[in-house]
Amino acid sequence: MNTEKAYTDLVNTLNDAAISFSDDRESLYKELLEKIGDARFVLIGEATHGTHEFYAIRAEITRRLIIEKNFMAVTIEGDWPDAYNIHRYIQGELEKEHWAQSLGAFSRFPTWMWRNKVMPSFIRWMRDFNDNQKNLTNKIGFYGLDLYSLHSSMQAVIEYLQKVDSLAAERAKARYSCFDHLSVDPQTYGHLTTLGIKKSCIKEAIMQLLEMQHRAFEYVHNNHISVADEYFYATQNARLVKNAEIYYRSLFEDRVSSWNVRDLHMMETLNTLSDHLENRFNKPAKIVIWAHNSHVGDARATEMGQKGEINIGQLVREQHDADTYLIGFSTYEGFVTAASEWGGPAETKPITPGLPGSYEALFHDVKYPEFLLNLTEDKQLEHFLNISRLQRAIGVVYRPETERLSHYFFTDLPYQFDSIIHLDQTTAVKPLD
Repeated sequence: MNTEKAYTDLVNTLNDAAISFSDDRESLYKELLEKIGDARFVLIGEATHGTHEFYAIRAEITRRLIIEKNFMAVTIEGDWPDAYNIHRYIQGELEKEHWAQSLGAFSRFPTWMWRNKVMPSFIRWMRDFNDNQKNLTNKIGFYGLDLYSLHSSMQAVIEYLQKVDSLAAERAKARYSCFDHLSVDPQTYGHLTTLGIKKSCIKEAIMQLLEMQHRAFEYVHNNHISVADEYFYATQNARLVKNAEIYYRSLFEDRVSSWNVRDLHMMETLNTLSDHLENRFNKPAKIVIWAHNSHVGDARATEMGQKGEINIGQLVREQHDADTYLIGFSTYEGFVTAASEWGGPAETKPITPGLPGSYEALFHDVKYPEFLLNLTEDKQLEHFLNISRLQRAIGVVYRPETERLSHYFFTDLPYQFDSIIHLDQTTAVKPLD
């Protein structure tokens, strides 16, 4: 009986704290922007990589951060060279009607993560925003944080150097030939080096990055924005090659190691980008980060952290503290776009209702079907939620038949996010292809 009363008290507390936005999403955006305040790094998650509402609401929050709070850039859980095509489009380097070209580089599985029907309108909006900027230095940017693009990043470094320093381009080719980069799959490279069959190319990758950094003054010989941007883009590709080399070797060590290498790279990229934007805008950088809940929510509050995993949410909080705001998403049931196995085709899959004892099941019992929950100011709410519960995480692969083992982990919600948005029923994002 005491257990039932405690649960009833918890639901009643949630009913009082929840801000409904079922009929008017303006209340959601107004409340969130007020809570975000002067934060400079806003991380917006997603409980799946294939839910339409998560993409759409995240895009709208970002629009308002750009317009009302002067955010300078959007960063995504996507590869650096692929995302940079969008950056070039919104900067005006492609014809306005050629928005589809900016998404063309997202050809690696899972394509629907960024080649979906929410992205075109957001990309075109960013282009319109930039076209209306009288001062070119105020144009917003779009960048990728991930490191899967080993081959294309090596090629991007070489192509840049061929334009500015042909001898340096030859040196880059010689260094990167260590990877056999035109023929060997990155995971195969990692496997062969771990077995000792192939030598590691980390020394060559580091030397290439150091040379580009050493010649920064020579390459950026004037203050033209495009020159600085192109150098920054190429140098980040060289940094990515170094970190990707470490990542693909770590895949054959253990999951924690490879996960941490990846999120440390995301954090390094974010800090490097922040410095670049501060030089460009001549004021503190303000950046939106789009990634899965498992990257955005502070790992120290989760089962992940207990296993030794870190993530970008934790790292941003540790390094930027009060300048950080973390937003998570949640859904109880509906449909999701996901594959049944890695590399498989996109499918529209029904989402199993949240497991008993999970946050999803708890939020299903709240009186509002869609609501925002602020987690940082309500001490009573923090008291009631200060117990680990299961939380669902659906990535690009969804296996409902093994859902408890495959897609749930324990977390202390009040410390994982600053706010969470729950939508009881959601729909699958639609791929462009």
